[in-house]
Amino acid sequence: MKRAIPGILLILFMTVISFGCQAMTEEAGAKQSTAYHVATNGNDKNPGTKQKPFRTLKKAASMAKAGTTIYVRGGTYKEKLIVRHSGTKKAPVIFQAYGKEKPVISGASLKGNQADGGLVTIDQKSYITLKGLTVGHLKTNKEDLTPVGIFIKGSGKGVKLLNNRVYDIQTTHKNGNAHGIAVYGTKAPAAIEDIEIKGNTVEKLKLGFSEALVLNGNVTKFRVTHNTVRHTDNIGIDLIGFENVAPSKKYDQVRNGVVSRNKVYEITSVGNPAYGKDISAGGIYVDGGKDIVIDHNITHHNDLGIEVTSEHKGKMADRIRIEHNQVYLNRYTGISIGGYDKKRGGTTNTTISHNILYKNDTAGLEGGQLLMQYQAVNNRITSNIMTASASHYLVVNLYGVNQKNIFQKNVYDDRKGAKASQWVWRGKWMEGYKTYLSKSGQDKGSAHLNPQFVNEKKYDFRLKKSSPAKKIIGN
Repeated sequence: MKRAIPGILLILFMTVISFGCQAMTEEAGAKQSTAYHVATNGNDKNPGTKQKPFRTLKKAASMAKAGTTIYVRGGTYKEKLIVRHSGTKKAPVIFQAYGKEKPVISGASLKGNQADGGLVTIDQKSYITLKGLTVGHLKTNKEDLTPVGIFIKGSGKGVKLLNNRVYDIQTTHKNGNAHGIAVYGTKAPAAIEDIEIKGNTVEKLKLGFSEALVLNGNVTKFRVTHNTVRHTDNIGIDLIGFENVAPSKKYDQVRNGVVSRNKVYEITSVGNPAYGKDISAGGIYVDGGKDIVIDHNITHHNDLGIEVTSEHKGKMADRIRIEHNQVYLNRYTGISIGGYDKKRGGTTNTTISHNILYKNDTAGLEGGQLLMQYQAVNNRITSNIMTASASHYLVVNLYGVNQKNIFQKNVYDDRKGAKASQWVWRGKWMEGYKTYLSKSGQDKGSAHLNPQFVNEKKYDFRLKKSSPAKKIIGN
């Protein structure tokens, strides 16, 4: 016969059992995922709990092994963060802001050679996530130092940069270099792969000869999406090959990735000590990359909206898809393919389709809406809408060597009328849409008409229901 347990004892017994089960669950969870806290009022002799956090990022990084999350509390950390350990696919290492707090990793107090390299460095590590951090205030006036906000290098897999802010990274030397976010695949055959750069803001940079957000060398299977890059004095997003960053030429090329739904604006090289008065900074630039999709980005008020080529003679940007982007009010041109002179490489097997190219060439440099420079070969340009600026230039194809390119089903729009439109085809200037069609033999199924945007004054480039452009390019 079972002995009855008085009511109060039963409650106490069940409470103990409940607490015991909860403790066991938390302990079991801790074996799979460990959390530490770091705060500016902490102490590195502390256990790293929320109540007793570590003081330095250095201490936190030393404890951050696979399955560990480091919660970084608000405040300014005047030190570099060097990631010490890799995670695994199922148990990454995570450094993230605690709640809605805004931790700042600042290089303002770093002197001399300390300004070289990354304020945050991930070297030969895999499965690392940085989330919600602010990284900035790293400057140099020395030619041989390259300050970088977040620097990923070597080889590795599964690195994620999510919702961070990188700003105020500067070089002031006329031959200097600096980056906001840099990913350098410096090993081979092992690559930096499966990398995600999403939701970050990269801004207010002085870059010298370098770029705000760059992937270079042996980097593959990447996604650069939903970022904002703005207010910098050189290229916004750059995807590079053939610069001898990787030790093997076979692997020295950024490839197999997506650049999507980014906003890139107010990028200009004017005033950059490395470029003087040159108007030459692209919002999004593929320099020797391969098998890359550039889609649904908004790039405006830059020197060039999107540029695709290779700066290395005999090399090509290959199989790039430029689709569904909004490219407007850029100073020199909207989209440019081909090398900027005969000492460069070019662009091949590239598709430019369903883009809005609206009133670019605002500086009147005769770059038009689509600029085809040296060695733009075997490319397909279809179903785009191009609206001329006051320069009246639409397509500017500068070289006779630019062969096997196909234009079809595009909509062209010069508000002064088709006869006022300006064109260059394989080095020969011409005026008027009908003249262009006759001389080029291109643009079967295309038309010159007003596309009827919903509200172009507010840059709403959706087409009205009554738009005649829909019959040309589809819905």
